Amino acid sequence: MNKKVLVMSALIAVTGAMDAQTKEGGISQKMIEKIETGQPSSIANKALFNAIAGNKIDDLTKNHSNQIAFDTHFSIETPSQSIMDQQSSGRCWLFSGLNVLRSDFALKDKQKRVVEYSQDYLFFWDQLEKANLMLQGVIDCADKPLDDTRVQFFFHHPLNDGGTFCGVADLADKYGLVPKSVMPETYSSDNTSKMSALISSKLREFGLALRKMKNEGKSKDAINAKKTEYLAVIYRMLTLTLGEPVKTFTYQFRDKDGKAVGEAKTYTPKEFYKETIGDKLNGSFIMVMNDPRHPYHKTYEVEYDRHTYDGHNWKYLNLPMEEIAKLAINSLKAGRKMYSSYDVGKQLDRKRGYCDTENYDYGSMFGTSFPMNKAERISTFDSGSTHAMTLTAVDLDAAGKPLKWKVENSWGPDYGHKGYLIMSNRWFNEYMFRLVVDKKFADRDILKQFDQKPIMVTPEDPLFAEDK
Repeated sequence: MNKKVLVMSALIAVTGAMDAQTKEGGISQKMIEKIETGQPSSIANKALFNAIAGNKIDDLTKNHSNQIAFDTHFSIETPSQSIMDQQSSGRCWLFSGLNVLRSDFALKDKQKRVVEYSQDYLFFWDQLEKANLMLQGVIDCADKPLDDTRVQFFFHHPLNDGGTFCGVADLADKYGLVPKSVMPETYSSDNTSKMSALISSKLREFGLALRKMKNEGKSKDAINAKKTEYLAVIYRMLTLTLGEPVKTFTYQFRDKDGKAVGEAKTYTPKEFYKETIGDKLNGSFIMVMNDPRHPYHKTYEVEYDRHTYDGHNWKYLNLPMEEIAKLAINSLKAGRKMYSSYDVGKQLDRKRGYCDTENYDYGSMFGTSFPMNKAERISTFDSGSTHAMTLTAVDLDAAGKPLKWKVENSWGPDYGHKGYLIMSNRWFNEYMFRLVVDKKFADRDILKQFDQKPIMVTPEDPLFAEDK
């Protein structure tokens, strides 16, 4: 038998083996052949591969025509403040929320005092409350099988860093606030992964034990006592990684130049909250979102949000982008910054700190297009809110329409545009999702809509990952 016959026999054998292995709906040899014949010329593919193999895709797809210097002037801009850095943690929601609160204090304080709040302090209580949510949720769902969607929700991610401004309000109202100087960051607050993994492992262990107690018919008091015992273990782990929560402290305010203002005083966290915030945060704001999958002007509530037992479920009013922009402009005109969230990784030019839908031309390089609209991207988990930042400025045209926006980020002062990101309005419309605004900037119709009985949505919804 000659060599050519041997080769043909081997190919037939391989093809036959592949076709025998392939089930209906699988990749057959004929399908592979059709895919291969539809590819561009091997010379063009080789050149592209050589370029892509040794370079970042974003470097190769930068839209040169969009690389011109962008305008950094804003017609409406709130006072600047120091840029924070969340390091290797998912606490952007805390940083953005506390950025808003310190800005509000500086705006209203007649003595021109400034303050930086401790993220570590609120994060401690956030993690303890999330641990309680997991354990109590497991108890309440103990009659369901382990593979039930809701039971898996608690065991899959018993703890995480993420959140929204609703959590900031709940935690601050309940536990108060302290200055950053009296409870500074620790290694584990800046680098949360190992701490979170260890506590999560203990919570899964404790969850199984509490589930067993419930199914064995143990009394409610006995189960609650055991849960409290377990939470004491979590509390100790948190004190060793984040520090003991401050109960009293002495603090002297300073102005923006570092000059002491007034006398040093002793505070509790609740007294410091009263001094700098005043009234309760809950009830003073509304959260609005843009989700084109669902009807606008309806209110929604996320079931089993991370503050279900110790605060409020995450509630929002769904609005078109034009109405969200109007609310934001009203607030910025009054000098008020806002908590806001985005799919920040999409079309982000990290070096320039510029977000625009035309920054990168991925389609041309790959010989395809990426045509999904916002609703389709959300529905298929291709896009959603990933990161919270503080909305600080807007640039309006002669007709009062937004041209671009500016946000204060929490990735350090050397990132992006001096710690800020600038967004074109077309990018803002596509990748902005949440805005928290004081009720005074919303009209009567918006407030009435927000007070509707909310439609419940599940935490598995593609849009309801928490900001990190």
